Amino acid sequence: MGLKILFFVVVAALDLIKNAQVQAIIGPKTSAEAEFVAQLGSRAHVPVLSYSATSPSLSPAQTPYFVRTAAKDSLQATPVAAILAHFGWRAAVVLHEDSPYGTGILPALADALQSVDSAAIVERVAVPSGAHDDALDALLYRLKAMPTRVFVVHANFRLATRLFRRAEEAGMMSDGYAWVVTDGVGGLVDRISPEDIDAMQGVVSLRPHVELTSQVKNFSARFRARFRRDNPASDDDVINDPTVTRLWSYDTAWAIATAAEAASVPGRAFQTPQRSRALTDLDRLGVSATGAALLRAVLNTTFDGMAGRFKLVDGQLQVAAYEVVNIIGNGARTVGFWTPESGILRDLNVDRAKVERKLKPILWPGEALSQPRGWTESPNGRVLNVAVPMKNGFKQFVDVVGEKNSTTPKVTGYCIDVFEAVMKNLPYPVNYQYVPFPDSPDSYEMLVDQVSGGEADIAVGDVTITASRMHEADFTMPFTESGWAMVVATRPDTSASMWIFLQPLTTSLWLTSLAFFCFTGFVVWVIEHRVNPEFRGTPSQQFGLIFYFAFSTLVFAHKEKLESNLSRFVVIIWVFVVLILTSSYTASLTSMLTVQQLRPTVTDVKELQRRGQFIGYQEGSFIEPLLTKMGFDERKMKKYSTLEQYADALSKGSANGGVDAVFDEIPYLKLFLSQHCDGYMQVGPVYKTDGFGFVFPRGSPMVGDVSREILRLAEGDQMARIEKAWFGEPGTCRDALGGIGGGGGSSNLSFRSFGGLFLITGVVSSLMLLLYVAIFMYRERDELREAEAAAKAEAGSGSVPVRKLRVLLQHYDKRDLKSPTFRTWNDDSVRNGSDYASRTPRWNGRGEPAERGRQLGDECWLFAGGDAGVGDQ
Repeated sequence: MGLKILFFVVVAALDLIKNAQVQAIIGPKTSAEAEFVAQLGSRAHVPVLSYSATSPSLSPAQTPYFVRTAAKDSLQATPVAAILAHFGWRAAVVLHEDSPYGTGILPALADALQSVDSAAIVERVAVPSGAHDDALDALLYRLKAMPTRVFVVHANFRLATRLFRRAEEAGMMSDGYAWVVTDGVGGLVDRISPEDIDAMQGVVSLRPHVELTSQVKNFSARFRARFRRDNPASDDDVINDPTVTRLWSYDTAWAIATAAEAASVPGRAFQTPQRSRALTDLDRLGVSATGAALLRAVLNTTFDGMAGRFKLVDGQLQVAAYEVVNIIGNGARTVGFWTPESGILRDLNVDRAKVERKLKPILWPGEALSQPRGWTESPNGRVLNVAVPMKNGFKQFVDVVGEKNSTTPKVTGYCIDVFEAVMKNLPYPVNYQYVPFPDSPDSYEMLVDQVSGGEADIAVGDVTITASRMHEADFTMPFTESGWAMVVATRPDTSASMWIFLQPLTTSLWLTSLAFFCFTGFVVWVIEHRVNPEFRGTPSQQFGLIFYFAFSTLVFAHKEKLESNLSRFVVIIWVFVVLILTSSYTASLTSMLTVQQLRPTVTDVKELQRRGQFIGYQEGSFIEPLLTKMGFDERKMKKYSTLEQYADALSKGSANGGVDAVFDEIPYLKLFLSQHCDGYMQVGPVYKTDGFGFVFPRGSPMVGDVSREILRLAEGDQMARIEKAWFGEPGTCRDALGGIGGGGGSSNLSFRSFGGLFLITGVVSSLMLLLYVAIFMYRERDELREAEAAAKAEAGSGSVPVRKLRVLLQHYDKRDLKSPTFRTWNDDSVRNGSDYASRTPRWNGRGEPAERGRQLGDECWLFAGGDAGVGDQ
């Protein structure tokens, strides 16, 4: 804006306030003009209402007598971000007018894009309002050389139309480009000339939504009639409906009239300042006595206006919805809407269940029906240069065959296969060629610099993702295992412990097993004692039998015949548990006796430092400075470049000119151990890194697509097939790869591994015991009542409950003559009394033979005092 025009605006405002003593001012049009007028209005307490000053830099919070009766530009930031997110664009260039109007939207737009995780602003371009065509051409050709193909334009109507004419000349209104403009263009599409609108075909724009009510239709008809009356020479066909800005102006006039009536504002009521010396017109400016009341009335005014609901929030008009329009032909077609509550919508005023959160089909620049991708991998159409390192060793990862200066070098390796699989799976073709990069101690840092400096478009190889490298370039997600560790030589272990047989089981499992052995033996004895002669005898014999029977199940050597089905069921379940427990113990002990025959020569980093031993690392690796930070002496560090050098140095050791440990990344160590199974082992902690990744320039839109394809490869079996082709079957040399604490050795069996089995046998044994007690109490209920009555009648020592318990135990200790076993014996004794008596010895309480030949029913010895200390045999 020219300073001359701004000067006349300020002079006119001063004249209105000082001489005309107006109570309110409507206007001016631009944000720069409104800023000065608002300052004057705040000084004179005269409300300034603007229906076109939309820059967020002009705020009622700073100038309290400024009222914005239009939608500020920052309200468009969220709809613009929603459109970019809707189409999945992740990078965009913002072109804005170099003025308060153009720059005001930038902070809000950046915040909106970040909040929805949408496109990043890769560049902001300020376009001067009066820029010549040559300047616009230079700017556009510079943008055309960038990979980004999504452009957001925020400029006034005249600058925007000029910009699109030059963009068409530059070939940037063709297939593959996407242009999104704000309402500076979308709200004035009907005013664009045919020549200008031809250059804007396919542009997507925003404009505030105005519902076409009968009131709006009547106003539009009256507007056209008035325009035709005032311009009789104009063609009726070119008379358009009033724009949203004109509707806002009508609502603004209505609002100030309504507020003046509500506040009962009188005529002129200015207070002239009492100053002895008034040097300027500002010093002689009066203060409105009714300005504050009129301002409050305006802020509280609400009504249904032409442009929608008129309601001011913090002195600014709010917009209920924005239209998303597509410029086609001679005008614009509405393809959707955006609302603060619902975001992108296909249609308004539809049932919630029928809402479609997408836009209608759009005709893009170049009359393309398919959505632009938003970027191009090669802006100039050239073949991408993919830099690959030339290595002396570890060629399974990347290997350049032939001369490095060859026009078509042959490149192979694991990293190359992964990269080519990713490129093949991308939804668009990518033309690229490999460019070998010579090996050097700093080759990988220089390789990343090749990409950041623009000499290479991509870097592919065993390039580790580090924080310092990410400052220079963008990396994809890693495609290898992350971390670095050390590998050492091993030696035979002859120091096996004499108590190694206890190590397969943890202490808790040993104690639990012992407890269940005793519990199972006790349950079987309780069930079998009254019906099985083999479970009877002196107390010491029966106590020993409980342990003997239970522990003999370890080797399935129990010879006692069980008579009760309850005890048989208990033993069946227990033998199953014992079988699993002993099998697991045997396997674990065998593993310990074999796997632990090899021990690493070094197990700890501190041990290396304490002894001052030599260590090795891969030449050119980022690990070298990390080892120095860990406290290793640089004089004790040696660099190697091949697997064979690793093996040779480790086999020699520090004493013979080698090293005692080699530090490298996990992929290299896995490769080394897969080819050198014997004599080496990975030990110590794994230090975290991010693994290998492909290198792209900062802001490259290809990073996201390539990362997604790497994920798809990892989720499927293709990545595993590539690893198998270069590194062999996974799991080879598993013990060596596992190392100490790495999962390769045997681990102790814990109670958690067998908790389910112990739960089953415990529940079964307890249920069988309870069932037996219930059956015993039911069957012997008559005898128990008689015994309890006798116990109450006798005058023995102890309380009644104690005597009842003693009687119960005495009765339990008797043989169950109703059982099949003793009933068979009793019948035999009747028929062959002498033979039976001769075959069945009896023992008195002193351990001597008692009298033979008594009737079986009279031979019951009880556990109760005197000779009752010995039971029946």
